[in-house]
Amino acid sequence: MISDGTSPESSAKAVLYVCADRGRQMPSLAAERALAEGRAFAERHELTITVVVTDRYGEPDPARRPGWLKVRELAATGDVEAVLVRWPAAIAPDAVREYQDRETRWLQGHGVKVRYTWAPLAKVTAR
Repeated sequence: MISDGTSPESSAKAVLYVCADRGRQMPSLAAERALAEGRAFAERHELTITVVVTDRYGEPDPARRPGWLKVRELAATGDVEAVLVRWPAAIAPDAVREYQDRETRWLQGHGVKVRYTWAPLAKVTAR
């Protein structure tokens, strides 16, 4: 569910994180797909997206991106129970897997689940 003020209090709160190359005037196809998949995933899993956070693609270390720092802040304050991302490379490129692992462990340490919204990965993380 997308937060609209009418969603049930019992549904888990989530942040939808989109890290994709976005143009100045118009979002890229990758960003549009990430948003659509994230919203559909939240609806199917009865999650309330409380905020959508975006970053431009390019910085490999998520701890150096303003949007990801907002995700961490939401997790640290207990404002969300899940982070929805399209796939692991949205957190950090596969070439620097240690960043993906570091950030996933940090979120888990704060009681926040990482949920992948891309269909093939969503099946694996839906447990």
